[in-house]
Amino acid sequence: MYWNTIRYLKPSQVYGRLFSNWLKPGKVRAPDVGLRSGSGHWVKPAERESSMVGASKFNLLGQAMDLQEIDWNGSEVEKLWRYNQHYFDDLNARKSSERVSWHKELIEDWISRNPPCEGIGWEPYPTSLRVVNWIKWTNAGNVLSQQAIKSLATQAEWISKRVERHLLGNHLISNAKALVFAGLFFEGSSAKRWFSEGVEILLQEIPEQILSDGAHFERSTMYHSLVYEDMLDLFNCLSLFDSTPCDLSGLVEALRQRMPGMAKWLNHMCHPDGEISFFNDAAQGVAPAPGALADYAKRLGFRDPPDPSGVSCHFPDSGYVRLSEESAVALLDVAPLGPDYLPGHGHADTMSFELSVHGQRVIVNGGTSTYEPGERRLRERGTCSHSTVEIEGKDSSEVWRSFRVARRARPVVTNCELGSSSKTVSCHHDGYARLPGKPIHERIWKLDDKELKVSDQMVGGSFSGVARYVLHPSVDVSSQTDGTWLLSLKNGRKVRINSLRGKGRVEDAHYAPRFGQALSTRCICVQLDEGNAITRLSWD
Repeated sequence: MYWNTIRYLKPSQVYGRLFSNWLKPGKVRAPDVGLRSGSGHWVKPAERESSMVGASKFNLLGQAMDLQEIDWNGSEVEKLWRYNQHYFDDLNARKSSERVSWHKELIEDWISRNPPCEGIGWEPYPTSLRVVNWIKWTNAGNVLSQQAIKSLATQAEWISKRVERHLLGNHLISNAKALVFAGLFFEGSSAKRWFSEGVEILLQEIPEQILSDGAHFERSTMYHSLVYEDMLDLFNCLSLFDSTPCDLSGLVEALRQRMPGMAKWLNHMCHPDGEISFFNDAAQGVAPAPGALADYAKRLGFRDPPDPSGVSCHFPDSGYVRLSEESAVALLDVAPLGPDYLPGHGHADTMSFELSVHGQRVIVNGGTSTYEPGERRLRERGTCSHSTVEIEGKDSSEVWRSFRVARRARPVVTNCELGSSSKTVSCHHDGYARLPGKPIHERIWKLDDKELKVSDQMVGGSFSGVARYVLHPSVDVSSQTDGTWLLSLKNGRKVRINSLRGKGRVEDAHYAPRFGQALSTRCICVQLDEGNAITRLSWD
């Protein structure tokens, strides 16, 4: 398992981790920099949900805590909660102008109780997000104290010495974004160095991380949204400081080329309710809502992405398919788990799918509620929490710990017909080929305006397995006859599920639409019959 995890890593990830863990750089001092005046126009960014509910009270990841009780560091809450506490997202959240006095006090409190380079808040990722949030807050017309400006410069210098080249991915984008923001906000030799380093990283990583079909290469709708926001923020900041002596044209052009595709991919990977689908690590409330990002892009002068209504399309580079009819939308995962050297946010969800009927979610994946190591994290990453086939109780990809993957499934699309009368997609993957007999899972989806038919087959022998259809919590399920269930939707519509081959049953399941939130739901489970199962979902 260790070998099948490590062998995909880049050498830079290995020696970068050694440097990060053992070769700790000393403390840094605030460099000698001045403030730059922007001659351009700052556009209001996309807003998140507010997270401050009092002068010292946070509601993060579904958990409310008082700063006076838990301070800025400690084990009272999980690490991801602490990370969010140090981001300062609320500075630019909804109705943030009503909380300016809280924000000023919070910034000063953070400076006084978080000495330079100490504690979780000085890890490179939260430092990068905080630097950007403080600068965005200032660009919006607020004023940082001289102490805060000195701290901001110190944080930028610290990031430049702790760039997360061992983690890569969205972390590296965030580090580079913070360096560019700081390099534009300040002036002087240090600021120029930050800007040059940030631009160099971005010009290398944008073509690497943003695929030709517009998707972020970690293949998570949530992280795609976060990186898309990063691109919009960078364009916004570059527009504000457009009169700097630095050459901005290369980065501006790279952003202009990628952002329309990113907008289209996100738009087409949403359900009719306007929110993201759940593939790999994904949850609502972390990134700005897709609609908020679309409005932000429009304020920056970008055109609206194509309307996905009634549109079926295949994103071959990222590996997702949208099937759309007048009454239904199905989103299919025929994608690799993620980049081989960076699968940390991947789930064992190969060939899973989500389905909305009459505008309401019906079939879903289990979502993500935590990054903490343990049974819940393993379950949410595992095949059993997704609307796909599990064989012999095994995961299709060997997910382990919080962010590790050993052997991983390789999907191959063999047919993708997106005609007007009906849509058919066929795919197989080898994630279970490590089992005796080397079984291959084949799945066929066929959608028309009144039904979705899903056919599964294990090629290579007869195996004990189950095809799961996780139901959205708002769906009520009742048994009609043996092998038939009636689903009652919140909007009054009805959907029937028929097990045409394979014995079915209803089981309890969990659905995590947000971090810190795990809801009870139900799941239709169809036992494979000699390696086969056929299930039909139909509606009026």
